[in-house]
Amino acid sequence: MPSEVRHLVNRDQSFPLVRLTGVLDADTAAPVRSTLLDVLAGQPEAVVVDVAGLRVLQADALSVLREVLDETRDWPAARLALCCPGDANGTAWESTGWPVWPDRAGAFAALGSPDQGRRVSLELEPVVGAARRARGMITETCLRWELAELAGDACIVATEMVNNVVAHAHTRMWVLLARHGDTLSVAVRDESPVLPRFAGPVAPTAYGGRGLLLIDSVAVRWGRLALAGGKVVWAHLDPERITV
Repeated sequence: MPSEVRHLVNRDQSFPLVRLTGVLDADTAAPVRSTLLDVLAGQPEAVVVDVAGLRVLQADALSVLREVLDETRDWPAARLALCCPGDANGTAWESTGWPVWPDRAGAFAALGSPDQGRRVSLELEPVVGAARRARGMITETCLRWELAELAGDACIVATEMVNNVVAHAHTRMWVLLARHGDTLSVAVRDESPVLPRFAGPVAPTAYGGRGLLLIDSVAVRWGRLALAGGKVVWAHLDPERITV
């Protein structure tokens, strides 16, 4: 009988709480990854994952949690916490690199209160003018966050990402902006599974193909995450690498 993992996401907490139950092995690692990335794609400040009801039959399967941690280290830079009440094998969970707590209360207390002012989002349809609306939101938010020096590069990134969705994905999208100290992350989530490919510089006579090149030129890091219902493309900006 094939193993399975069930999940329940509770968003009525200060941060999303994900309860995983079932068996974690080579067959169920991919659904666990998909579940966690889908929650993280909403760009919460933090996520608590309760693994009390999760049995690990194969130690190698724990690598999925390390992969999620690595994939989202720069975006959305959410604080992550595992809680495993009554788990005698806590050292195994600690090997994932996630902070581990013996109970949910301790995990939520350690994360503290959310600061909603550091995350904003804007839903857009794939129509002409979408990039202009994204730039308006970004410019206003950067001024409010006293990060005006990053507004120009953030608008470059958002314009390229949004226009790519309008031209190719043709789906709804969500522009996500987050402040991390003096740095900024910009991301666009859409409902197309097709991941953008970056092939480096293009010929001067080439038509198109410069969007990711522009993003690469202004961002300190950028990447993409494949989701069950689409993807997220993100970029991390730092005032020490301002281009405009």
